[in-house]
Amino acid sequence: MQGMSAPGAKKQETEQTHAEAHAPKKPDAADATAAAKAKKSADEQPELGHLQEHLHPQPHGHPHYISVKLHDVSQLFNSMDPSPFIEKDLDDDAEEFIVSWAQEYSVDAPVRLRIYLEQWPSEDPREMVKTAVHNHFAHRTELTRLELRRLLKQGRTSLLIGLVFLSACLVASQMLLGHDEGTWAVIVRESLTIAGWVAMWRPMQIYLYDWWPVRRRERVFRKLSHMPVEVLQRG
Repeated sequence: MQGMSAPGAKKQETEQTHAEAHAPKKPDAADATAAAKAKKSADEQPELGHLQEHLHPQPHGHPHYISVKLHDVSQLFNSMDPSPFIEKDLDDDAEEFIVSWAQEYSVDAPVRLRIYLEQWPSEDPREMVKTAVHNHFAHRTELTRLELRRLLKQGRTSLLIGLVFLSACLVASQMLLGHDEGTWAVIVRESLTIAGWVAMWRPMQIYLYDWWPVRRRERVFRKLSHMPVEVLQRG
């Protein structure tokens, strides 16, 4: 055939147009750049999340472990205390060891107590030891709270006495000596002023220095009264 009839040519042209319409569109340079940036951004998201995790750590980290190794469970308690085991006081050395290690860490840092026993008793001691330790430090918490309350009460009383005495000294120095500039008058006036401020020493010591170590000890005891306790057999 030399040529194609008009209907055949028109049909071929229609099929070619239909194929081009359904053919996949090739991405241009702008689309390729945008896709690459989106992929890069998606790939970097885990790294950003990892960085945020380091910049904003969890408020409570891993607990600090206090390990106590004993021959048997009786070494943990005061042998002179006739109370039942769950109400017994801890041995002085054991308590000092646990408290001293707990004070090495921040008050808000979690701690766990691990007790290793060489001789395992016939009855499982885990719950009994846990209850006894918690009861002991809860009792210490209450005693320390009372000690802090008495100290602050003593500070208030000392402050009142100191203010009254200071006021009396200042008034006396002005009323008795007035504006006398003699040597003995100056000595007496300065002595009364110093004596009045010395009376303020005790309340200032209480409110500036004495109360906060007691408060910190109370917080440590309260934390120990709720700490997890593990009792393990020493292999």
